[in-house]
Amino acid sequence: MKKDTAVSEEARPLKSRRRFLSEGSALVGGAVAGGLGAKAALAEDAKTASVNGPPNIPEWMKYPGADVGSQLYGTPSPFEKNVIRNVPKGAKQYTSAASRSPLAELDGIITPNGLFYERHHGGIPEIDPAQHRLMIHGLVERPLLFTMDDIRRFPSESRIHFLECSGNPVYTKPYGKTASDLVGLVSCAEWTGVPLKTVLQEAGLKPGAKWVVAEGADAAALTRSIPIEKCLEDAMLVYSQNGERLRPQQGYPLRLLLPGFEGNMNVKWLRRLRVASEPTYSREETSKYTDSMPDGTAREFTFYMEAKSIITRPSGGQQLTKGFHEITGIAWSGHGKIKRVDVSVDDGKTWSEAKLQEPILTRALTRFRLPWQWDGQATVIQSRAIDETGYVQPTFAELLSVRGENSFYHNNAIQPWRIASSGEVTNANS
Repeated sequence: MKKDTAVSEEARPLKSRRRFLSEGSALVGGAVAGGLGAKAALAEDAKTASVNGPPNIPEWMKYPGADVGSQLYGTPSPFEKNVIRNVPKGAKQYTSAASRSPLAELDGIITPNGLFYERHHGGIPEIDPAQHRLMIHGLVERPLLFTMDDIRRFPSESRIHFLECSGNPVYTKPYGKTASDLVGLVSCAEWTGVPLKTVLQEAGLKPGAKWVVAEGADAAALTRSIPIEKCLEDAMLVYSQNGERLRPQQGYPLRLLLPGFEGNMNVKWLRRLRVASEPTYSREETSKYTDSMPDGTAREFTFYMEAKSIITRPSGGQQLTKGFHEITGIAWSGHGKIKRVDVSVDDGKTWSEAKLQEPILTRALTRFRLPWQWDGQATVIQSRAIDETGYVQPTFAELLSVRGENSFYHNNAIQPWRIASSGEVTNANS
């Protein structure tokens, strides 16, 4: 694969840590250094140094800090108060709406519970787990009714998987300003619960059982039909997320998890599973979550989320200074593991393979990184994911050529970022 000249220096022998740190000293004090040399930057930093900076003794060393137990449930530092979910402004109502994860502010692959994206259809119910029940009926030998204590008695598993809304973003030319605006309806967590297969085996499937119809206990009674093959493969009944009980926004006390399937099928506040011979054709799989095609037909039951990636740093709304930067972002695929992520720093003319951060898990976010020396010239950067099936993330033009302009869901197109000579980063689609 052809290497970009902008990143080829990483291959030169012993561009050593010492040399890198020497060059990087221009970054002392954050972005204040800009294009100044190291000595000039240090002098500038010395003039503007906080009274709490070395060699002074900072104020917070002069008295004891907060007592143990001053926060019975830990919260982030007040200096991270702007790292919050992104809620679109000006919506007509927020009962059926979404909030987005602040992707550009996050590291690694795990999304904190308080920043996990939300999508609701009838508001967030407040459910007493002691009164909540899960009913399994239909084409089963033994209809069952479970309490939450019953569910927790089954052997459990913990697995890391992403969730993504199929309208992330909608199938129009994406004009959002930031990574969160564009694809913030994706998050990743460690989920703990019971394999759905185990519970279905307890009920006993009858011949002709081809679908499981899941219903939530929200005001919308959101209902989706799931192929029996998925239910017996890797579906889970989940009661914990990242080591603690589900948050109400994520389906407390019980939700369905279908790794790799579009988000709305992972029914929250799960109250009923009806085993059937055919799908139910609910509102959420007929008038919604289907796509019009150029030949007049409609795509329905588009379960899987296709391979996708986005650069989160640098990304829209950020400001660069000339010099070294690590390009980083996330990639994911509903069809399995991410095999490779390519990054272009010259508007798609050439591509370089990024380094994937371990662990690389099936149907989970994968972090990628690429060292880059920005020369201060205007350019466009972008990433494309390739999953283990060989599928390559398409451009938006390639999607349009297949699906036409009347689709709405499953836009997994490459997202380009424009970097101006001033260092301002903006959406290259705008």
